[in-house]
Amino acid sequence: MKLSELIEGRIKLNVPATNWEEAVRAAGALLESKGDISPAYTEAMVKVVRELGPYAVIAPGVALPHARPEDGVRRSCLGLVRLAAPVEFGNKANDPVDLVFPLGGTRDEGHLEVLAALAGFLSTPGNLEAIRKARTEEEVLSVFRQGERKEVPGDANRDVVRDGIRKQFDAEDDHRGYLAGPRH
Repeated sequence: MKLSELIEGRIKLNVPATNWEEAVRAAGALLESKGDISPAYTEAMVKVVRELGPYAVIAPGVALPHARPEDGVRRSCLGLVRLAAPVEFGNKANDPVDLVFPLGGTRDEGHLEVLAALAGFLSTPGNLEAIRKARTEEEVLSVFRQGERKEVPGDANRDVVRDGIRKQFDAEDDHRGYLAGPRH
């Protein structure tokens, strides 16, 4: 599935939040409103950040909160909440955050491919700037559509970026399984 198909209808712009917890809750509420996750999953995302710190901040200004599939993912999903004003997550290298991409993956779907595709998309020059400048949800969706490639698995750039992001998650994954799935 293409990122644009996964994120369509799951984009909110200029969302108010005064701290990381409100930002994660707003991102969870977006996916809840589509029936993708349960309220328990939103609470689990908050709990993970509270317990593990700013693990979700994967790049300057970008957070990717997630929890375990069994915490309430109904179907694989991805959303985007662009905050009205950036908030601190506690990641000195990458704070403040203004783009929050909540991710929900199921064990039987290719959420690692979604993560790889998103990593490739985010690492493409101009995409983050275009998302930050977009005036409407449709403009953001257009950025995703324009940035897509047909083939996700095996793309060398995405593999490199995915591996870089995975290193940030390895300690959490190995001990707690927050991104369940086979290792490649």
